[in-house]
Amino acid sequence: MNLSKSKYCAGIQYPKILWMNKHMPEQFDKSTLDETRVTTGHVVGELAKGYFGEYAEVPFDRSNISGMISETQSLLDAGANVIAEASFSYDGNFCSVDILRKMGNGYEIVEVKSSTQLKDIYYDDMAFQYYVVTNSGLPVSKVSLMQLNNEYTRQGELDLQVLFSITDCTKAVLRLQDDIGSAIAKMKSIATQEAEPEIEIGSRCKGCGYQAWCFRDLQQPNVYDIGFGMHGAKKDMAYQSGIVSFEDVFNSGTALNEMQLLQVKTAVLNQPPHIEPYSIRQFLNGLTYPLYHLDFETYQQAIPLWDGVKPYQQIPFQYSLHIQETPGTEPIHKEFLGKEGSDPRRELAERLCADIPQGACVLAYSASFEKGRIRELAEWFPDLSEHLMNIHGGIKDLAEPFRKGYYYCREMGGSYSIKAVLPALFPDDPELDYAALNLIHNGSEAMTAFAALHEKTLAEIAGIREALLAYCRLDTLAMVRILERLYETTKEIGGCCDEPF
Repeated sequence: MNLSKSKYCAGIQYPKILWMNKHMPEQFDKSTLDETRVTTGHVVGELAKGYFGEYAEVPFDRSNISGMISETQSLLDAGANVIAEASFSYDGNFCSVDILRKMGNGYEIVEVKSSTQLKDIYYDDMAFQYYVVTNSGLPVSKVSLMQLNNEYTRQGELDLQVLFSITDCTKAVLRLQDDIGSAIAKMKSIATQEAEPEIEIGSRCKGCGYQAWCFRDLQQPNVYDIGFGMHGAKKDMAYQSGIVSFEDVFNSGTALNEMQLLQVKTAVLNQPPHIEPYSIRQFLNGLTYPLYHLDFETYQQAIPLWDGVKPYQQIPFQYSLHIQETPGTEPIHKEFLGKEGSDPRRELAERLCADIPQGACVLAYSASFEKGRIRELAEWFPDLSEHLMNIHGGIKDLAEPFRKGYYYCREMGGSYSIKAVLPALFPDDPELDYAALNLIHNGSEAMTAFAALHEKTLAEIAGIREALLAYCRLDTLAMVRILERLYETTKEIGGCCDEPF
């Protein structure tokens, strides 16, 4: 079996994945793939190639790896100073180096990542490349990681020397070399064995496309379903101690915070929804009318296109606004969606100020996100700052009653996100079903769709814009309905005292 650097890194993170890829690929959950991240990686990688000036490039051809290796050797023999995608093989292991740079009598391996943070797995990635390249006979004197600098703010022309930051990782890579050979041998042994490997599951499995298969025999719900901030290491410790089901957790006396205990207790005892009417009333009494239900949709640019923007900064391109004059009345709806391929920030900010007057009570779900975007808009457009920050000061958070446990039912599954709360409160309402929407069903899809909208045909643009508007509209309509349910709940239950957990 041959290993590439991507397979090696996958094997480091998920030891069983290479066996699954070979023997049971049909069990892979494709929804775990992040196509946007892959596309972003290509864009950043292409731009990074020019960081050191002129370069030669080895064309990637998966069907002709030997040709890539031969082309690399030809460029080395010709004395090329910078080679993009330089390719090497050693003992059935292959890697393409993002940037290979000549340095005196040796070479520098430069690994390019589209992220802004250094992750442990990056060291394994670079260590594998060093292992393959040096064992193929090329002297390597330095290994570096090139990443996007999240402190860079674009002003005018793109400055590659500031956009990218470079970290010398040579010492860390060298420390890993003694373990590379044995790690490769172990991966190949696992991947080629006949029987399914018995490798213990754990929190590290989160994000793996085969998690559903490997977790298939766990009781439902189980310790890995506990939400409200329970750390993976704590879940692993419980699981390894034989505490697996919610019943195990409840009966073992495992230390849980108040919300985690509420989640487990509600499920184990099959309790009705936990409702604290007095606390909910206090929240509702803090709202004033007319009430403005607000939701933003944003997207990120790894390479900032416009002045004032940093890599991966959230750029609002859309909002939905449901306005209620009094409690329980049908709302008026307003909305904004930026034009594809253009900077939407200024027009969105102006429209927002026109739609929401100063002194208004604004409701958002997990409001820290909306508040953060408004602060950024105020920084970008000082002439609108006073109005925007007035809106900011009037924002209330509809997630509060759920985050604090004033209202919880087991159908929420340990989450207070609107995508968990809405179907829990309205399980059979087609008007509030995100799955019934066309094209766009969540914020990630909205982000991806708008980012690529300018590349579509006119007919496609029209359809996607309609889908974006419908999705964002549902976010604020959902808030209206959730708020109505909170009002109804306090009326139905009555009383003024909360019972303890």
